[in-house]
Amino acid sequence: MTVTPLGIPRRLLEFTLDGEPVRAPEGSTILDACRAAGKDVPTLCEGDTLTPKNACRVCVVEVEGSRTLVPACSRRAEPGMEVRTGTERARHSRKVVLELLASSVDLSTTPRVAGWLKEYEAKPDRFGPDAARVDEEPRVDNDLYVRDYGKCILCYKCVDACGDQWQNTFAISVAGHGFDARIAVEHDAPLTDSACVYCGNCIEVCPTGALSFKSEFDMRAAGTWDESRQSETTTVCAYCGVGCNLTLHVQDNEIVKVTSPHDNPVTHGNLCIKGRFGYQHVQNRD
Repeated sequence: MTVTPLGIPRRLLEFTLDGEPVRAPEGSTILDACRAAGKDVPTLCEGDTLTPKNACRVCVVEVEGSRTLVPACSRRAEPGMEVRTGTERARHSRKVVLELLASSVDLSTTPRVAGWLKEYEAKPDRFGPDAARVDEEPRVDNDLYVRDYGKCILCYKCVDACGDQWQNTFAISVAGHGFDARIAVEHDAPLTDSACVYCGNCIEVCPTGALSFKSEFDMRAAGTWDESRQSETTTVCAYCGVGCNLTLHVQDNEIVKVTSPHDNPVTHGNLCIKGRFGYQHVQNRD
């Protein structure tokens, strides 16, 4: 007999979303309620396994009585609140944020951004050719993953995943101030000389491709990376008895990267170096 845990029931609260009455479980964020209602509110820094940092400000919405726009990813829904997601003020704010991000970093590998730029009629080029950009060469100093800070939007998700929210390795942090702020390891050393344990959990949460598998980086450089041709198969890691779930991404009968389901109660999307990177023996056909 299979018993399905129901969890602790949460009381529903009612509020108004774009003029329509909605219900959401107590403790839900506005973004949770928007997604449940089928409303597409863009976000870059929000992650379903991390505490929101409110860094990107793309998900801002208008709340009746609030002096400023509020980030939907962290603002809790409250009974009786009136939320509007598509006002001119909110849309203009998202447009400017997208323009600033796209003018300063490379968003070419950020999912859905191209569609949002078009939807909000954002024009990053309007700042001109002299707009400051983070033009950094990718850092390829190990065989497992690549750091391409020219794509980094400073969402801090990698810092949180490496720090006290998951891994507790504290290998990476933010260095510098203002426009010179960067994600870096201690003393900005090569990754091989840092405290990194190569779990790859920072890659799992990176929204822009600033952190990527070396295999993906090489295939993109060669023009062979094609997600439309990739299949995903979830299995159980065989390295130890913890029971972590692995999702194998396969293209042309080769594993190209490994992720983990975020809703898995064992891993919550996190893995160790063996689970995330130790798949080469599967493809050894000698």
